Amino acid sequence: MYYKDIKQFKELCGYEIEDFWYPRVTKIMEIKSKPELYRFYANLPNFDAGEKIKNQSASEGTMVHEAVEKIMMGENPEIPPEILPSVQAFIEFADKNKIQVDKEYIEKRLVNYEERYAGTLDAIALIGGKLGILDIKTSQAIYRDYNLQTAAYIGAMKDIVKGLETRWILRIDQVKTCKVCGATMRSKGGRDKIRYDKLKIGRTAAERCEHDWGPMTGLIEIQEFPYWHEDFHAFLGAKRLWEWENDFWLKKVGYN
Repeated sequence: MYYKDIKQFKELCGYEIEDFWYPRVTKIMEIKSKPELYRFYANLPNFDAGEKIKNQSASEGTMVHEAVEKIMMGENPEIPPEILPSVQAFIEFADKNKIQVDKEYIEKRLVNYEERYAGTLDAIALIGGKLGILDIKTSQAIYRDYNLQTAAYIGAMKDIVKGLETRWILRIDQVKTCKVCGATMRSKGGRDKIRYDKLKIGRTAAERCEHDWGPMTGLIEIQEFPYWHEDFHAFLGAKRLWEWENDFWLKKVGYN
């Protein structure tokens, strides 16, 4: 990526903490190939169309994150109607599973001084009697890349929070379901994407269906990843590659 000056590089790629600049976990992660993202752009008419959808999706995801953050903090925020099903699904899931969070560790800035990186975690939560990193996503699936991100977080917090033993990816989404064929329609970023269960209905039947969509309903998917050490080593490998790629700017920053 092109940066016009040191200031822009520092602002886009990291955080200034205690008079030292640290690269951000999510920026480091951009060095890794993302096949799903490439397929996304390949199925659109041009790059600009993809950027428009991606930016709008990011804005919608930010709204969900901000609402969930306030709820975890014990607040009662006004929920925009376009994300209400997602947020309601989170509230019901959190209540049902008796999820407990420490307000001190919601949207918490973290830093790994030894490995020299920083980030911001969503929350540290107690779920099912286990204490772990809780990372909230609004993507259409749980991708393996998230394991590197959460491993970086737990690597930075393991000596700070006693009893930290695991991590979860919590995906929050919302869809409409066809009352006829059971296909689902996900509306994100101004684009409707229809999916169907291949075991229940074939593509031809789904395409022929005129679809009678039900109401928008929220859904929750959660996966636990307790074994983080290998993912952490992989993250550090990605970090080394990112440092190599950005060697010019890192020297100017005084990072090397």
